[in-house]
Amino acid sequence: MRILVLNAGSSSIKLRLLDANDAVVLSHDLGTEWLRKPGALEETVGESEIETVGHRVVHGGSSFSGAEVITDEVQKQIASLEELAPLHQAASLEGIVRARRAFPNLPHVACFDTAFHSGMSAAASTYAVPLQWRERYGVRRYGFHGLSHAYASRRSAEMIGRPLNSFRIVTCHLGAGASLAAVAGGRSVDTTMGFTPLEGLVMATRSGSIDPSVPLWLMAHAGLTPVEVQEALERESGLAGLAGTADMRAVLKRATNGEAEAVLARDVYVHALRAGVGRMAASMGGVDAVVFTGGVGERSSEIRSIAAAGLEFLGIRLDEPRNRQAAGDTDISAAGASVRVLVVEAREDLQMAREIRGLFQESG
Repeated sequence: MRILVLNAGSSSIKLRLLDANDAVVLSHDLGTEWLRKPGALEETVGESEIETVGHRVVHGGSSFSGAEVITDEVQKQIASLEELAPLHQAASLEGIVRARRAFPNLPHVACFDTAFHSGMSAAASTYAVPLQWRERYGVRRYGFHGLSHAYASRRSAEMIGRPLNSFRIVTCHLGAGASLAAVAGGRSVDTTMGFTPLEGLVMATRSGSIDPSVPLWLMAHAGLTPVEVQEALERESGLAGLAGTADMRAVLKRATNGEAEAVLARDVYVHALRAGVGRMAASMGGVDAVVFTGGVGERSSEIRSIAAAGLEFLGIRLDEPRNRQAAGDTDISAAGASVRVLVVEAREDLQMAREIRGLFQESG
């Protein structure tokens, strides 16, 4: 099966055409405006070249626990979740609408970032809030970046040569959005993001976890509206709020030069990252490997090094020459370290292809 994978994010679109052996036949990283050009998809890849189209969808709510063939009803359900992931859901939906219009005779499949976390225990997924909120409004921890966490954990087991079902892994997806997952036996048992992709680690423009009374206080005493608070927490916080830039490379360069705002941004980011890794390890009763993936996770040897320096109590130690030279899938663990540390290239497209093929095999 030749699968066209459409990963429409908040700031870019990744287009991958995979053949029956998951080799990349075509690859484009494009701006979000590209998709709106008439005939953009049809001019890039012909309908005769593909057999199905896979779409990454960030939020699946409580309705979707696995890949799903997109019907008009499924599309409506995806649209209904837009307010829970405002930076992403609209982009995914636009990709679905335009691709279904471009390739009306092909099956389209939604692969959900929340699905990998849907089997978490009640203890891990439940917030201590009123019953009505949980039952009527679906307030719970959903978790995100599931496609990336699933692939990174599977790939790390392959690299080390251990069965995934006997492995405890903390996967660190660090990019513009950032989250951790505790993956035990191939299953997500805990994660840092929650009801929306705002909770958890410090991110490029998102605040991560804060005291929930802060927005309430600002609305009551500073006159801010809910829309203003959401906009600030989603787009004006994180590294951007601390250092005035969402680019981790710029933050680290300025921190090296001793700029106080950049040093603070780096240190706040790493503090949350270390604490999160410790929490993920505790949720599994230990850890066998820590995996870095995503733009920052793959490319910033400095963030990996600083984070690992505060996690030696878990048995984490890096081989610094390997860490600095890491490119692609690399083991950067120090010799004799009890916990392996890996860098894994983010390949959500391969995870999506795996889920799509599994879906059609199940349906016969």
